[in-house]
Amino acid sequence: MHADKGYDYDHLRRWLRKRGITHRIARKGVESSTRLGRHRWTIERTMAWLAGCRRLHRRYERKAEHFMAFTAIACTLICYRRLTK
Repeated sequence: MHADKGYDYDHLRRWLRKRGITHRIARKGVESSTRLGRHRWTIERTMAWLAGCRRLHRRYERKAEHFMAFTAIACTLICYRRLTK
Protein backbone atom coordinates (compact mmCIF):
# COMPACT_ATOMS: atom_id res chain seq x y z
CA MET A 1 0.00 0.00 0.00
CA HIS A 2 1.33 3.43 -0.90
CA ALA A 3 0.25 6.42 1.17
CA ASP A 4 1.28 10.01 1.73
CA LYS A 5 2.19 11.75 4.99
CA GLY A 6 -1.44 12.09 6.01
CA TYR A 7 -1.44 8.38 6.91
CA ASP A 8 1.81 8.39 8.92
CA TYR A 9 0.55 6.91 12.20
CA ASP A 10 2.23 4.18 14.22
CA HIS A 11 -1.05 2.41 14.95
CA LEU A 12 -1.82 2.29 11.21
CA ARG A 13 1.63 0.87 10.43
CA ARG A 14 1.18 -1.79 13.15
CA TRP A 15 -2.31 -2.63 11.86
CA LEU A 16 -1.01 -3.12 8.31
CA ARG A 17 2.01 -5.14 9.47
CA LYS A 18 -0.20 -7.41 11.62
CA ARG A 19 -2.30 -8.21 8.56
CA GLY A 20 0.72 -8.86 6.36
CA ILE A 21 0.17 -5.82 4.14
CA THR A 22 3.35 -4.31 2.72
CA HIS A 23 3.23 -0.54 3.06
CA ARG A 24 5.17 2.44 1.79
CA ILE A 25 4.10 5.48 3.81
CA ALA A 26 6.03 8.75 3.69
CA ARG A 27 7.15 9.90 7.14
CA LYS A 28 6.21 13.35 8.40
CA GLY A 29 9.13 15.75 8.38
CA VAL A 30 11.61 13.16 7.15
CA GLU A 31 10.73 11.92 3.71
CA SER A 32 9.48 13.75 0.66
CA SER A 33 6.17 12.40 -0.60
CA THR A 34 7.10 13.28 -4.19
CA ARG A 35 8.68 9.84 -4.63
CA LEU A 36 5.30 8.29 -3.93
CA GLY A 37 3.95 10.18 -6.95
CA ARG A 38 5.41 7.52 -9.21
CA HIS A 39 2.69 5.16 -8.01
CA ARG A 40 -0.03 7.67 -7.17
CA TRP A 41 -1.13 8.29 -10.77
CA THR A 42 -2.44 4.73 -11.09
CA ILE A 43 -4.69 5.24 -8.08
CA GLU A 44 -5.87 8.65 -9.28
CA ARG A 45 -6.60 7.26 -12.76
CA THR A 46 -8.55 4.31 -11.36
CA MET A 47 -10.59 6.59 -9.09
CA ALA A 48 -11.38 8.79 -12.10
CA TRP A 49 -12.59 5.75 -14.04
CA LEU A 50 -14.77 4.69 -11.11
CA ALA A 51 -16.16 8.23 -10.80
CA GLY A 52 -17.51 7.80 -14.32
CA CYS A 53 -19.91 5.14 -13.05
CA ARG A 54 -23.04 7.02 -12.07
CA ARG A 55 -24.32 4.35 -9.73
CA LEU A 56 -21.10 4.50 -7.70
CA HIS A 57 -20.80 8.27 -7.88
CA ARG A 58 -24.25 8.88 -6.40
CA ARG A 59 -24.31 5.84 -4.08
CA TYR A 60 -27.94 4.83 -4.41
CA GLU A 61 -27.41 1.64 -2.42
CA ARG A 62 -28.02 1.69 1.31
CA LYS A 63 -26.32 -1.61 2.06
CA ALA A 64 -22.55 -1.79 1.88
CA GLU A 65 -22.72 -5.26 0.31
CA HIS A 66 -24.68 -3.92 -2.66
CA PHE A 67 -22.33 -0.98 -3.08
CA MET A 68 -19.30 -3.30 -3.02
CA ALA A 69 -20.97 -5.58 -5.57
CA PHE A 70 -21.49 -2.67 -7.97
CA THR A 71 -17.91 -1.56 -7.33
CA ALA A 72 -16.70 -5.05 -8.29
CA ILE A 73 -18.83 -4.95 -11.45
CA ALA A 74 -17.42 -1.53 -12.36
CA CYS A 75 -13.84 -2.74 -11.82
CA THR A 76 -14.55 -5.78 -13.97
CA LEU A 77 -15.89 -3.57 -16.77
CA ILE A 78 -12.87 -1.27 -16.52
CA CYS A 79 -10.48 -4.24 -16.78
CA TYR A 80 -12.48 -5.70 -19.67
CA ARG A 81 -12.37 -2.43 -21.60
CA ARG A 82 -8.63 -2.09 -21.03
CA LEU A 83 -7.95 -5.66 -22.13
CA THR A 84 -10.04 -5.41 -25.30
CA LYS A 85 -8.28 -2.26 -26.53
